[in-house]
Amino acid sequence: MKKYGFYLIAAIAIASLSSCMGSYVVRERPAEVVYARPVAPSREHIWITGDWVWAGGRYEWREGHWDRPRPGRAWREGRWDNTRNGYKWRPGHWDRY
Repeated sequence: MKKYGFYLIAAIAIASLSSCMGSYVVRERPAEVVYARPVAPSREHIWITGDWVWAGGRYEWREGHWDRPRPGRAWREGRWDNTRNGYKWRPGHWDRY
């Protein structure tokens, strides 16, 4: 009986971890978000665009922010990829030159 309990707990743990990773596809893209960009804290800062994050079974908007550039890197904005099954969000990220 203990053996089955162990397998059950292991299966639940794997299922919960797998829900934290990966990408999520939706049939319709969320509407474009329009908001006012705050004033930059300095001339050195660059704007990091907002991102869509998966939460509660749907994509939710996380607003952008100002950040300092990273040496040898450039900010790449996130984008929607049109897949066979629907739309998938590819998050923004720092990319090497």
